[in-house]
Amino acid sequence: MKINDIDEEINMESTHENDKTFENETSAPSPMVQISLKEYDKLKEKQHFITDKDLIACIDKIEELVRAIRKHIVRSDIE
Repeated sequence: MKINDIDEEINMESTHENDKTFENETSAPSPMVQISLKEYDKLKEKQHFITDKDLIACIDKIEELVRAIRKHIVRSDIE
């Protein structure tokens, strides 16, 4: 047996052992999903509306506060 043959055999064994360590690993899930065009159109329509309940509650509270503040506005520059 030559030295090159021994080196090659050791290299193949270490490569095989290294390959075994990755045997159970899978690639990361893709961030892409597939949806139908109909579902996509519905999502595009919904993006123009606020649907988050917490955000809607905040907007309602701001509206309430603005109405309360408007009662105290005095416009003296009106003729």
